[in-house]
Amino acid sequence: MADTTVRIDGNTLRLPGGVAVRFIRTLRLPESGTHPLPPGLGEFPVRRVADYADAVPEAWRARGGVMLPVYLREAMWLSFGGTTEPAALQVGVGKVCAVSGKPWSDRLARKPQNYVVLPRQPWLDGINSGKGTVRQFVAVPLGLGATVEGQVTGEEVWGGVQLQSFALNEPQLARWREEERRRAEAARAMPQYGGYGAAMPMAAAPPAPGAVPAPAAAPAGRSPRAAAAMGLGVGGSMRQEVYEDDRPLSDWADRPAGRVFVHLVTPPEWRRITGEAPPPSPVDRAAYTRAGLPWFDYYDQDAEDLAPTDTLEAVKPVGDWLGDDHEPWQAPTPGQVTPLKDAQGKPVQDGDW
Repeated sequence: MADTTVRIDGNTLRLPGGVAVRFIRTLRLPESGTHPLPPGLGEFPVRRVADYADAVPEAWRARGGVMLPVYLREAMWLSFGGTTEPAALQVGVGKVCAVSGKPWSDRLARKPQNYVVLPRQPWLDGINSGKGTVRQFVAVPLGLGATVEGQVTGEEVWGGVQLQSFALNEPQLARWREEERRRAEAARAMPQYGGYGAAMPMAAAPPAPGAVPAPAAAPAGRSPRAAAAMGLGVGGSMRQEVYEDDRPLSDWADRPAGRVFVHLVTPPEWRRITGEAPPPSPVDRAAYTRAGLPWFDYYDQDAEDLAPTDTLEAVKPVGDWLGDDHEPWQAPTPGQVTPLKDAQGKPVQDGDW
C-alpha cells in the first residue's frame, strides 16, 4: 500500500510523491493596479496540530494537519521549490479551489483545471483571477464574508488552506523515471570543464524526512478553547501565470497520494498554543522599496496560461470589508524588477555573418 504520510521537514511540508510546499511571508500589494511579484521575506513556521492536542480547538484535532501563525491582512505565497517528481497539486482556500473556484474535490478535473502542475509551477501567490495574473493571498478572520470561501459559497466554515497531491500513474511515473535516468547518464557522459560555464551538477533529491521531533511540552494549566479562525481573502493583482497542464488527465493517478489541512493561527493564539513567539509583524512596503531590494517578473515561454473562471474573477479584495489600506505605497523603480526564467523582451534579430 502506498505511503500517504505528510511530514514536516523544517518548515517544509512534504507530501507523498516528492511534493514540497513552503509558506512564504511577503509584502502586501495595493488592491489597485497590477504589480511585479513581491519578494519573499522568510518562511512561516509550521507545526503539527497533533503535537498540541491539549491546547487546540476540538475541530482542529478532528481535521488534523498543521498550523502556522499569520497576522491580520498579512500576505503569503506558496513555494514548490524542492519538488522532486511530477505532481498535480490541488490548493484549496476554505475548501474552494484556488485555481478553478470550484468546490473541493478528491478528483482531478480539466474543464476547468483544478490543480497546478509541479514542478513546472514554481510558486502560487494567489487565486487565478485574470489573464496572466493572480490576486494575492491575504489573511482575514472568518465571519466578515471577506474570505474567498465566504464570497464563493456564502458561508465561512473551513478557513485555512488545503493541499492534496496526485502522482503520475504507475506506467507514466516509470517512464518519467527512466527518461530522467537516461538524461542523468547523458549528462555524466558529457565532457566536464572547469571554470566559468562549467556544467552544473544535477541537484540531488533531498533525503527522505524522518519523524519530526516532538516540541517541548506545552505550558501546564492551558485548556483547549475556541481559537480566532482565519482564512484567505485576496489583495492586489500581480503578473503571474497559472500554467495549463500539457499532459492528458489519464496520465495522473485516480486517487490522491496525500493531503493536509493547514490551519491559520493569529499571533496571540500561536503564542498561547505553542509557547513560541510569532514572527515579527510584516515589514513596511515603502521602506522595502526605498531600500532598493528586488521585485520579480517570471515568464515561461513554453507554458500556456490557464484562463480564469468567472467565479474567481468576481472575488473582491479584503479592503471592501476591512476598509481602505492607509499604508503608503511606493512603486519599485524599473531597475528593482528582476526578470526570472525567460525574460520578456524584444526578439534578437539575426544578420549577415
